[in-house]
Amino acid sequence: MSEETKDINETSAAASPESAVNRGHRTEKIGIVKSDKMLKTVVVRVDRLVKHPVYKRYVRKRATFMAHNEIEGVSVGDQVRIVETRPLSARKRWRVVEVLRKASK
Repeated sequence: MSEETKDINETSAAASPESAVNRGHRTEKIGIVKSDKMLKTVVVRVDRLVKHPVYKRYVRKRATFMAHNEIEGVSVGDQVRIVETRPLSARKRWRVVEVLRKASK
Protein backbone atom coordinates (compact mmCIF):
# COMPACT_ATOMS: atom_id res chain seq x y z
CA MET A 1 0.00 0.00 0.00
CA SER A 2 1.44 3.37 -0.97
CA GLU A 3 1.81 6.33 1.39
CA GLU A 4 -0.94 8.29 -0.40
CA THR A 5 -3.45 5.47 -0.01
CA LYS A 6 -2.57 5.14 3.68
CA ASP A 7 -3.20 8.85 4.27
CA ILE A 8 -6.56 8.73 2.48
CA ASN A 9 -7.70 5.70 4.51
CA GLU A 10 -6.71 7.34 7.80
CA THR A 11 -8.55 10.58 7.04
CA SER A 12 -11.70 8.78 5.89
CA ALA A 13 -11.69 6.71 9.09
CA ALA A 14 -11.50 9.89 11.15
CA ALA A 15 -14.54 11.33 9.35
CA SER A 16 -16.65 8.20 9.76
CA PRO A 17 -20.13 8.44 11.33
CA GLU A 18 -18.84 6.60 14.40
CA SER A 19 -16.70 9.58 15.33
CA ALA A 20 -19.73 11.88 14.99
CA VAL A 21 -21.51 9.87 17.68
CA ASN A 22 -18.67 10.45 20.15
CA ARG A 23 -19.04 14.11 21.10
CA GLY A 24 -16.55 14.08 23.94
CA HIS A 25 -17.39 14.28 27.60
CA ARG A 26 -20.45 16.39 28.31
CA THR A 27 -21.34 17.37 31.84
CA GLU A 28 -24.27 15.41 33.26
CA LYS A 29 -26.30 16.30 36.31
CA ILE A 30 -29.15 14.59 38.14
CA GLY A 31 -31.91 16.72 39.58
CA ILE A 32 -35.59 17.07 40.36
CA VAL A 33 -38.05 18.84 38.07
CA LYS A 34 -39.22 22.01 39.79
CA SER A 35 -41.46 23.44 37.06
CA ASP A 36 -42.95 22.18 33.80
CA LYS A 37 -45.18 25.13 32.87
CA MET A 38 -43.30 26.08 29.69
CA LEU A 39 -43.56 24.34 26.34
CA LYS A 40 -40.65 21.90 25.81
CA THR A 41 -38.77 23.35 28.80
CA VAL A 42 -38.45 22.24 32.40
CA VAL A 43 -36.69 23.84 35.37
CA VAL A 44 -34.49 21.31 37.17
CA ARG A 45 -33.15 21.74 40.72
CA VAL A 46 -29.77 20.11 41.37
CA ASP A 47 -28.65 19.61 44.98
CA ARG A 48 -25.06 18.89 46.02
CA LEU A 49 -23.03 18.65 49.20
CA VAL A 50 -19.91 20.80 49.56
CA LYS A 51 -17.42 20.63 52.40
CA HIS A 52 -17.02 24.00 54.14
CA PRO A 53 -13.38 25.16 53.85
CA VAL A 54 -13.10 26.41 57.47
CA TYR A 55 -15.61 24.40 59.50
CA LYS A 56 -15.19 21.10 57.59
CA ARG A 57 -18.92 20.44 57.73
CA TYR A 58 -20.98 19.56 54.69
CA VAL A 59 -23.23 22.33 53.38
CA ARG A 60 -26.12 21.83 50.96
CA LYS A 61 -25.84 23.86 47.76
CA ARG A 62 -28.69 24.15 45.30
CA ALA A 63 -28.76 25.32 41.68
CA THR A 64 -31.51 25.54 39.07
CA PHE A 65 -31.13 24.87 35.36
CA MET A 66 -33.52 25.33 32.47
CA ALA A 67 -33.48 22.22 30.28
CA HIS A 68 -34.96 21.41 26.90
CA ASN A 69 -37.44 18.55 27.16
CA GLU A 70 -38.63 16.43 24.22
CA ILE A 71 -39.71 13.51 26.45
CA GLU A 72 -43.46 13.11 26.98
CA GLY A 73 -44.81 12.85 30.50
CA VAL A 74 -42.14 14.68 32.49
CA SER A 75 -43.83 16.38 35.44
CA VAL A 76 -42.98 18.19 38.67
CA GLY A 77 -41.15 15.98 41.17
CA ASP A 78 -39.61 13.58 38.64
CA GLN A 79 -35.91 12.83 38.95
CA VAL A 80 -34.18 13.41 35.60
CA ARG A 81 -30.71 13.32 34.09
CA ILE A 82 -29.73 16.45 32.16
CA VAL A 83 -26.74 16.88 29.86
CA GLU A 84 -24.94 20.03 28.76
CA THR A 85 -25.58 21.12 25.18
CA ARG A 86 -25.21 24.13 22.91
CA PRO A 87 -27.14 27.27 23.84
CA LEU A 88 -30.78 26.78 22.85
CA SER A 89 -32.07 30.12 24.15
CA ALA A 90 -30.93 32.95 26.42
CA ARG A 91 -30.96 30.78 29.57
CA LYS A 92 -31.35 27.22 28.25
CA ARG A 93 -28.10 25.24 27.90
CA TRP A 94 -29.18 21.79 29.10
CA ARG A 95 -31.23 18.93 27.65
CA VAL A 96 -33.25 16.23 29.44
CA VAL A 97 -31.82 12.81 28.54
CA GLU A 98 -33.93 10.44 30.61
CA VAL A 99 -36.37 10.17 33.50
CA LEU A 100 -34.76 8.22 36.32
CA ARG A 101 -37.70 8.12 38.75
CA LYS A 102 -41.29 9.29 38.44
CA ALA A 103 -42.80 11.38 41.23
CA SER A 104 -45.11 9.54 43.58
CA LYS A 105 -48.69 10.76 43.49
